[in-house]
Amino acid sequence: MIHNIVFDMGKVLIHFDPERYVRRLGVTPQEEKLLLDQVFRSVEWVQMDRGVIDEAEAVRRFCGRLPAHLHECVRKLVFEWDEPVSPVEGMYELVEELKNAGCGIYLLSNASVRHPSYWPKIPVSRFFDGLVVSSEAGFMKPREEIYRVLCRRFGLQAEECFFIDDLPANVEAARYVGMSGMVFHDGDVDEVREELRKAGVRIG
Repeated sequence: MIHNIVFDMGKVLIHFDPERYVRRLGVTPQEEKLLLDQVFRSVEWVQMDRGVIDEAEAVRRFCGRLPAHLHECVRKLVFEWDEPVSPVEGMYELVEELKNAGCGIYLLSNASVRHPSYWPKIPVSRFFDGLVVSSEAGFMKPREEIYRVLCRRFGLQAEECFFIDDLPANVEAARYVGMSGMVFHDGDVDEVREELRKAGVRIG
């Protein structure tokens, strides 16, 4: 029986769109590609999620390999990508309904040490009973250890958890440790409702 719903954050609860973040800076197409490659597609971005480095160190490294006129753009991308936070449409209502139905609501996200500064700004965060973030846990999805950290920390049984993530590898890892789960496609909250019903969760 499913008692707990576990959510990823980026592209599930909120939109995460590096291309849009870079476009709004007003740089040239060539500079857009450079920023995407050197910031969002970098080893340092992953290291931030692992908690190996913080944002300040990442900015120092990014600026060390980018021209000076892009340094302020780098700072904005690293420290202000979440301004404003853009929730996925319909997810607030779904999570509120799940909470009212008596489900435990948890977050399992790959995110940097800056996560606490923007998590409270996400309206749906008010419904969550607990969270595990990769930078403080020391493991990243899809490492199975991070799923076990979640269960241990909050006294959850894996077989009573349903996990929702936008990446198939992360869902497969959740299933490997005994959770149910689904891949979230293109903001389709109706699909989530249907899959939860199939799993035995009583929602409208």
